[in-house]
Amino acid sequence: MIICSTAKEMNIFIGGMVFAGIGAGINELTALAATSELAPTAKRGKYVAVLIFTIVPFCPSVLWGQLIASQSPSAWRWIGLLCGVWAAIGTIMTAIFYFPPPRVNSSGLTKKEMIGQIDFVGGFLSVAGMILFMAGMQWGGYQYKWGSAHVLVPLILGVALLVGFAVWEAKFAKFPMFPRRLMQAPRILLLTLVITFISGANFFSILMFWPTQAFNVYGHDPVGVGIRGIPIGFSILAGACIVLWLLSVFRGKNRELMIGSSILMTAGCGALAVATVDNLNVLWGILIVAGLGIGGIVVPASIITTIICPDDLIATVAALTLAIRVIGGSVGYCIYYNVFYNKFVPLAIKNIGGTMVLKLNITSIPVITEAITLTGASLLEEIGQLQGVKGVPGAQELIIAAGQVAYAGAYKYVYYTSIAFGSISIIAACFLGDISKYMDDHVAVVLH
Repeated sequence: MIICSTAKEMNIFIGGMVFAGIGAGINELTALAATSELAPTAKRGKYVAVLIFTIVPFCPSVLWGQLIASQSPSAWRWIGLLCGVWAAIGTIMTAIFYFPPPRVNSSGLTKKEMIGQIDFVGGFLSVAGMILFMAGMQWGGYQYKWGSAHVLVPLILGVALLVGFAVWEAKFAKFPMFPRRLMQAPRILLLTLVITFISGANFFSILMFWPTQAFNVYGHDPVGVGIRGIPIGFSILAGACIVLWLLSVFRGKNRELMIGSSILMTAGCGALAVATVDNLNVLWGILIVAGLGIGGIVVPASIITTIICPDDLIATVAALTLAIRVIGGSVGYCIYYNVFYNKFVPLAIKNIGGTMVLKLNITSIPVITEAITLTGASLLEEIGQLQGVKGVPGAQELIIAAGQVAYAGAYKYVYYTSIAFGSISIIAACFLGDISKYMDDHVAVVLH
């Protein structure tokens, strides 16, 4: 957060986000795993629900961010201070109060022996393969053509490294990242991972697209944009807490809970396709339904996998589900963004270009192109400075309104695409096995 909030250029900011992401990933999976280990298996859902509830202060994060950033051109840097202080408090409290016992699977080993059990080759192959694959996915169809070397080279190398990772883990790794002992209940584990992957894709479709849609389609007032983001944060939190609690109350019923959550997620995300520039009022309920469904899967699916795995591998399976969710989100986002971009460009040409030609008598192709580019980058204040627009009463508002129509028409295809992902999740949930036999009162780790 310090690097991000003091950055003077984008590359430094991205570097800061890399460190923030590493820290956030470690913290999230460690918190979930540690809480799971300390709770009786039958009550694990309730314990994790309480843990998840601590996110409440950040559910309106879009609102906080908009309010802070709108104060001045450099006020966004104070967001880094807020997040940094919060992280520092967590660091201090962990250092003072948390003293876990030695790990069972490292007991009696020297530090050299423990390091020797880390699968560095598997780690390199998996991380490098996924980074290259995702780079190709994000470049393809947007910055570069799908058939270009800039896209094909990282895609092919990424797939090759991921295949190499699978072969290494299965045949050669002495201490694989994901031991075969994880597969105590193979059908439940594999189907839950499929559902986790899909929920990650739909989670990102809402998390990444709705805030921009709230800005680009429904207006640029910071408070308005922030308020439009509130239903998502609170409903995802509520969905996670409710399903986690019910998982303990029913001592299982994971199949029914996952089916219900998958249906809510698919219906809610898909129904957002009805959004137009003038029907924001009908979207509040849809956003809540989508958030409840996503929340009912994102964390509960991870906890289901910790219940069916050996006690000494809880952290391992927590890391696996987090990785699967993030990969699903990354793949989903790449697909969604390509769909969005390929729909937005022709709609922008039709609506923005048509408005400038027919209503403002602007026929200069470079000026029209720049207006579309500025609208696509949300640099709305600069539109008013364009040749033929500057000084013309109402011209900027006409172009922005045309852009809002173009955005609304493009976003709906993202949500149409999410229905396909959600349908796979529903089908997978229907074939889940029951975990009730694993829901007893034993505790994986006891603190002394």
